[in-house]
Amino acid sequence: MIRSNADVWVVIPVYNEEKVIAGVVEQVLTTFPNVVCVDDGSTDASAQEILGTRAHLVRHPINMGQGAALQTGVSYALARTGGRYFVTFDADGQHRVEDVVGMLELARSGEADVVLGSRFLQNAASVPWIKRVVLRTVVALSPTARRLKLTDAHNGLRVFGRGAAERLRITHNGMAHASEIASVLARSDWRVVEYPVTILYTDYSRAKGQSLINGVNILFDVSMSRRGK
Repeated sequence: MIRSNADVWVVIPVYNEEKVIAGVVEQVLTTFPNVVCVDDGSTDASAQEILGTRAHLVRHPINMGQGAALQTGVSYALARTGGRYFVTFDADGQHRVEDVVGMLELARSGEADVVLGSRFLQNAASVPWIKRVVLRTVVALSPTARRLKLTDAHNGLRVFGRGAAERLRITHNGMAHASEIASVLARSDWRVVEYPVTILYTDYSRAKGQSLINGVNILFDVSMSRRGK
């Protein structure tokens, strides 16, 4: 059965992605008609690129961090009419639309309230070794990830049913927002299921966010998040 997916909103946080964002949005729009991009204080032409698509655009006047952009986008989508499922999707071209389709099928089946993408449920050979070590360490350090039996605590591809999305409150603005989301899920009564996804590690995405410095920042943010509990 071909679905219109009118009950799905895809939320894309954007920060200085002018080179790829229009292509990413257009790809998503071929399957999902409701897309909201949150331009998180970009200093390049990201907003102009988004305006050339059919996506909704919300702008932060200053850079507030990915967690804040996600919360803004989810809140915006919840305020629209007819949304039942809410997808978080990265702006750099790493995520695949076909994986979202599979995750939504699982959510629609009634087996899960929240579906989380995992690059480690199947073949993780394509994951850069630095990223692999960092992500495995994050899971090992996180009691909530262990409680949920997660294999990938920092994957930005997620599907939330409306009930879960309405109760989601992201307060960490940096990379620690992913650990915060896992903590919220662990304390909830929602059914949380992981789904195997493929991450496309392009030269562009590696240059943007797969460096050793980025990995250290993730570990630092997670450490600070644990101290604050």
